Order: sequence, then structure tokens, then C-alpha cells
Amino acid sequence: MITRNQILYSFFFVAFLFLVFSCEKPSPERQLTGNPKIDKLKIPDGFKVEHLYSPGENDQGSWVAMTFDDKGRMITADQYGFLYRLTIPSIGSEDLTPQVERLIVGNVAEPQVGMGYAQGLLYAFNSLYVMVNHNPDDLFSKSTGLYRIQDLDGDDQYETVTEIRTFTGDPGEHGPHSLKLSPDGKHIVLSAGNHVDVPEMDQYRLPRVWDEDNLFPLIKDPRGHANNRKAPGGWIAQIDPEGKTWELIAAGFRNEFDIAFNEVGDLFIYDSDMEWDFGMPWYRPTRINHVTSGAEFGWRTGNAKWSPNYPDNLPAVLNIGQGSPTNVMFGTDAKFPAHYRKALYAFDWSFGIIYAIHLDPSGASYQATAEEFISGSPLPLTDGTIGPDGAMYFATGGRRLESDLYRVYFDDDLDTYSPLSMDDLPAEAKLRRDLERFHVDQADPVGLELAWENLDHADRFVQYAARIALEHQPVNSWREKAFAETNPVKKTQAILALARHSQNADAIPMLQALMSIDYSELSEKEKQDLIRTIEVILYRFDDASNPVKSDLIAFLSPNFPADENMLNRSLSVLLTHLNAPDAVEKTLVLLKTAKDDADYQKTFTSSAELVFRNPQYGLDIANMLANVPPAQATYFATVLGGAETGWTPEMREEYFAWIKNALTNYKGGRSYVGFLDRTRKMALAHVAPEDFEKYDELSGGKLLTSSGNDIANTGIQPEGPGRSWTVEEAITVVENLQGRDYLKGKAMYQATLCQSCHTMQGEGGIIGPDLTQLGTRFSKKDILEATINPSAVISEQYHATVFELKEGGSIVGRLTNEDDANYYVSQNPFAPADLRTIPKNTVAFTKNSDVSIMLPGLINRLNEEELKDLMAYLISGGNENHEVFQDQSIGGN
Repeated sequence: MITRNQILYSFFFVAFLFLVFSCEKPSPERQLTGNPKIDKLKIPDGFKVEHLYSPGENDQGSWVAMTFDDKGRMITADQYGFLYRLTIPSIGSEDLTPQVERLIVGNVAEPQVGMGYAQGLLYAFNSLYVMVNHNPDDLFSKSTGLYRIQDLDGDDQYETVTEIRTFTGDPGEHGPHSLKLSPDGKHIVLSAGNHVDVPEMDQYRLPRVWDEDNLFPLIKDPRGHANNRKAPGGWIAQIDPEGKTWELIAAGFRNEFDIAFNEVGDLFIYDSDMEWDFGMPWYRPTRINHVTSGAEFGWRTGNAKWSPNYPDNLPAVLNIGQGSPTNVMFGTDAKFPAHYRKALYAFDWSFGIIYAIHLDPSGASYQATAEEFISGSPLPLTDGTIGPDGAMYFATGGRRLESDLYRVYFDDDLDTYSPLSMDDLPAEAKLRRDLERFHVDQADPVGLELAWENLDHADRFVQYAARIALEHQPVNSWREKAFAETNPVKKTQAILALARHSQNADAIPMLQALMSIDYSELSEKEKQDLIRTIEVILYRFDDASNPVKSDLIAFLSPNFPADENMLNRSLSVLLTHLNAPDAVEKTLVLLKTAKDDADYQKTFTSSAELVFRNPQYGLDIANMLANVPPAQATYFATVLGGAETGWTPEMREEYFAWIKNALTNYKGGRSYVGFLDRTRKMALAHVAPEDFEKYDELSGGKLLTSSGNDIANTGIQPEGPGRSWTVEEAITVVENLQGRDYLKGKAMYQATLCQSCHTMQGEGGIIGPDLTQLGTRFSKKDILEATINPSAVISEQYHATVFELKEGGSIVGRLTNEDDANYYVSQNPFAPADLRTIPKNTVAFTKNSDVSIMLPGLINRLNEEELKDLMAYLISGGNENHEVFQDQSIGGN
């Protein structure tokens, strides 16, 4: 049965229609080298790129991690195999080929691996630290964890393996990742994704009192991702060189693959999004986070992710957009211009972009701007580092993809570099650091006083640091102080801290203390903080709060609805949870009238910019952008799905009709339909049994597959089993087509979704070319080659063009027209009439992309007979009277 997700992978038979790929003539500012691995890259002026090595061509896997040892040699890791050590020729050498040595660690015989399967490497303290992601097997006996390997006998080979710590959970690509030397040079800081449990620590800067803390009706991912993972998600810790003492620095990440320190020791990460959530109100784009001491960033499973507005977590300094973050590093040690030497470099694996993030101190944190530093397609970026020669080194690969090693250096005069120093930091940043000294569990009256003094600080990062400092003080030393506080902001923050450390007996006094605050006198942020604090109390002490719930309703209900979207989200959750009499009625009105905030979680990279950079993910994005779901309304729909009381029959009908409309008219990420179905089913659980069937049909139940994760399609589907077809295998199968089945051929044409993009006999999509005359112009082999390997030859009519901009960055899309002043570019194949205008005077260089937007291997669902029927239908141009459907043989052509 066709799934909704497969529709997102609609494909284009574009490669077989016109001319062989040819590039536009380059402008004088840049000359192509003839090496496609270099020419596909967009690089800034003044920089040069060298392609050093392709490990896949030498049966050395796909490299995902790197570090330099004390002799200036690079050590790399194959994601599914060995470690390698490289001696790299100097910049500009005539022969750039490195000397590559496979490291055989310990007493093992190949094909066994003594040490490898690493996603993080660090050379420090005369040792190589290796972060392994692996389940033990016959090839490699080590399990997921951190290992230290050493050369103790001085033969320049690693023979000693010390297990520092193994990890529990469900690791893999969301497991433990990178390691970096701490700013003081005495410790190692390491990161782990949300599929690894937080191990026992000796110290916790983020107090170990975390919980889910969300009353929003919980829907775990309908397709099962991370459904068994609980708070606090991904984490960052610091250890000593022997791994004997462990200290938790921060948590609440989804999958922060790498970490980096700037010149003054501030820590930054590039966290991942959950692309299946795109279009949903809880979607969080990939983002740059400033990770301060004791920070929490609010990842929770499914739809329970915290709003960045919540006071008990910290916001991003920059939302990037969709992607798959891998590496981050500062250019501090690079021989780059000062502007780039100060930058944070963030790698996106999915769309092949290295972002340069420019961070300027602002208050206790930073303001961030970004630019596209290097990009290419395909360019699955994995890891990078600054080498001893001051050049940037980076690798591509991962998931067994083609892997390459590059070097980037600046080939011009350097300007003066003035590193950021502590004296350059604002007073708020210094105050935050003073507060962070008290992020240890130790009674200290000075720390308590300093924390309390700053609970109402206007800088969010200072205020957060103050609350965490307060939580490290003995609760008995400040509990009564919290209740007696008259400053409403300090009271709210203190009660929030108390709620995280309290017992049932404190629930009612805490809520009464909050209700004593004059809500009308608060700013929007202060209202949000107050409401969030109430939510945390109710989540943790719901039953104990029963005696004052009617008072809470009276306190909150007059303020709902508010004039601000985020407040309405929080108030709808609380009042519905409290069964306020008019909560459903008010929320239903908002469901029908809500409008999304234009700048909410605004991203640096727009989704439209990514469509043509990666066919696998780009078509998903293009399809969603054509009909993006209304996030604010979807939030209210989910709230109402959990509402048990307050309904009338008319309200039920309005609500379930909205659900059906949302299922049929909007397209979100891969889990969009599943989330709506789970919302629908929550609501159906609260209707009278005799009304269930009526509301099930009204809400679109009959439109869905049995899993509820996709819109059903009743057409004939491939039976399979499919295979990974090659041209050689497929041409043999379709060599003789005799008496094929027209109806099955048409069904396979529809099932493999050709019709959604192409016209045949006047029916179908208009994204790709008309296929009616396909069989009269191309051989079966031509058709198969274009289908299986669509990027091998791309028609001039359908290739994407890369526009490199003079001010940096690039735009990728289909050039549909141009005049003397402008290029006109289509960036969404599902909305081809939506054009972007690019002034020609802003463009430095144009070139054709050598990646087809059509996904390769889209016939892999079909068995041999189904492939024959599809080929017959394509050759016939949809004509059921064609000879391929008659009882006669047709040879190859």
C-alpha cells in the first residue's frame, strides 16, 4: 500500500529527455579545475581547496572523525571499521597524496578490529581517546563507550587499550560523540546524544532533579523514534584524563554531535532537529546553543519538547533550519582572516553546508549572525578540525557514503587578529560566571545572597544561572524566603526552583504564593514564567494540588485568551488540564481563528533554499512547503484532543471536521499524519460509545491506513519482493516484453509515483517532462539508466543551477528565465510558479549542479514481473493498444 511518506518522494524521470550535462561558461572571477570533487564546492574569495584523499577508493570505509597527534599526523575513523593515521603533504605540494596507515591496535588479526567504530577522536595527554559506537561482535569486541589507547613501549604503535566507561541506552548515531580538551587543558569534555543514558556523575551542575515537566497531552512519535527515551535527553560532561571523576555540565539536547570552546572558554554546540516533526508546533530547527554551566535545553520525546520561552531552559543563540548537524569548531588556530578566525564553523551533513557563525558578546551570552562558508552537492560533511599548518581539514562520508578528505587554506595576506578576551565581555557575562562558581552542592551564604539578588535580572542567562545557583543551596535555607518574597519576579523564579526540589506538602503553599501575584502587572515574559511554574508544580504534584484547583481556574481563566500566541498555548494547556468550564469553548475558538507568528523560531536558512541541494530530503521539504500545516491551530487541536469535559455535540462536530480537513489539506513531516491521528484518537476516547463510529468517520478515520500513520491509497500496489536494481540486472529482465498486463503496468506507474510528477496521455503532474512519447525516443536501457542513476546525465531543461553570490552564500534552484537585470529561479518543484528574483549584479558565478533532484533507485519496490509491466507501460506511452500488450514478443532496442 502506498504510504503518504512515499508521496513525498515523488520522482522525476528527467535525465533522458534532452542534452548531456554541460556547465555554463564560468565568469573570470573563478576558474573551474576540471576536478568535480573541487568544482562542486562554493568557497569564499581568497580561499583555496585541495582534495587530498578518497578512502572509499582504497577500501578504507567512510570517515567520520578526525584529530591530529603530537607529531602533526592526522588520525581518522571509519564509522564501521578501523582507525587510520595519515602523514599529509604540505600545502601546495605537487603530490598531495597522504601516506595512510591502518592502525592495528592490540593483539588482533585482521579482519578483526582492535579499535575503531568511532564517532569521536581526541589526541591528548599522550593518548588517543576514542568514542566508540558499537555492539560487540566477531569483528570488534568493544561495546559503546569511551576508550583510551596508548603507546607505552615507544614503538609508535598503540598497543594498550583502557576502557574508561561504557554507556547504556540505544546508541548508534544518537549515541556518544565528540571529545574536546577543556579550556584549562586539564580535562576532557565529551558529548552524547539523546539515546544514551546519563551515567552516574560525581557532580551535577544541572541538578539531578529533571523530569518531563509537560502537561501538554503526550503523543510519542507515531513511527517509534526515541519513544523509550526520557529526560534529560543528550548531555555534556567533563572528566579528568583517567576518567575517574565525572561532572555533568548540561543536558536537554536532541543530538549535539560536537562541541567547541571559543577564546574565552564559552561552549557552543549545533543541535539537530527532528525532521519528521516539520510543520508541527513542537518542531525545533537545528540550532546553535551557547551551553552555559548547568544549562537545560528542553528536549523531550515526541511532542513534549519544551518551548524555548520556558524559563527552566535556555533558548538558542541562532536557529539555522533543517539539516543534520555533525561537526562544530572554532577557527581560533586557523591562518584565516580575523573575521573567519573568530568564527564558529557548523557542519550540516544533509545539505552539504559549512556555516560560519559570527558571535558577538551580548549581555551574558552572544548575538549570532551566519554565512554560508563552504557548500556543495553532494557534500555529506562529517568531521573537521584545524590542522597544525593553520588549514581547515574536513571529511565527507558517513552511513557508508562516498568519503573524501579536503584541506582549505587562505591564499592571501592576513589581517591583524585580536583575540576575544575576558576584558571584552560585558558585565552580565562576568556576573554569570560569578554565579556559576556556585553550581556545586555546597552551602554558602555568599552564593545564596548573590543568587537571590539576581533572580529578577533582566538578562535571561544571568537569571537562569542565579536560579541554578539557588538550587545548589540547601532547600531549607531558602524555602521560607521564597514564600515571603514580595518581588513577583524573584518569587516566581524561587518557586520554580522550589518546585523542582519539593515534596507534596509544598504544592499548595507554592500555588498560593503564585496566585498572590498581581498577574495584570506582569510583562509577557513574566506571565509566561509564572504560568510555566504553575505547570511544573501541577505536573509533579497534581493530586496534592487538588484543594486549590478551583482557585487556580479563577486566577487563570479571566486571562484566557491572551493577545499573544505563546501565552495562549500555555493557558490552554493549564485550563484544559484543570477542567475549567469554558476551556474547551475558548480553545475551540482559537483553533478556528489562530494565526502563526511570522518570526517564531525564524531560521537563518529558509527551507526553500534546501530543496535542490539534496534529492533525498529536498523533495520532502518541497512537498511540505506547498501546504504547510498551521502550527498554532495544530497545537490547540492537540490540547483539545486531551480534553475530557466541556464539550457539546456542536463543538465535537466542529473539532472533528477540523481534524479531517487538516489530514487532507496539509502536509507536514513524516510523522504529521500520525500525530494528527493520535490526537484524533485521544479525542475519540472521550466520546460516548454510541457516537464513536460517527465521529471516527467525520474525523477522517476511513482515510487512513491501519497504522494511522499515512493516508490510505486503495490502488494496486507492488507485491515485491523488491531489490536494489542495477542497470545490468534490470536490462536483462526487460529484454523481452511479451503480452504484458496494461492495467498492472498503469498501476505500477502510479504506485511508483511517476504520475505525481509526469504527464502521460494528458494526465499527471507537470513537474517533470511529458512521458507520452518516451518509448519512441529512448531505449529501455536509456530509461533504466536514467531511473536508476538519475544524476549520471541531467537534461539542460531540468538541472539545478548554483548561483554563487558576491556577498557570500549561494542560491540553488531551477533557472526558468532571465533578462538583462535578473535571473528568475524556481526553488520548489511542487510550486514551480513561485519564482525568486536574483539580481545579476549580486551574482559572482553560476554553474550547473551535478545532482538530479530525482531520487536514485525508485524502482526498488518492484519484483521482476512488476518491472516488466512498468517498462511496458512507459514504452507504450500509456497506450493500451500498443504492441507490448499484445500476445507477441518484443526484443531489446
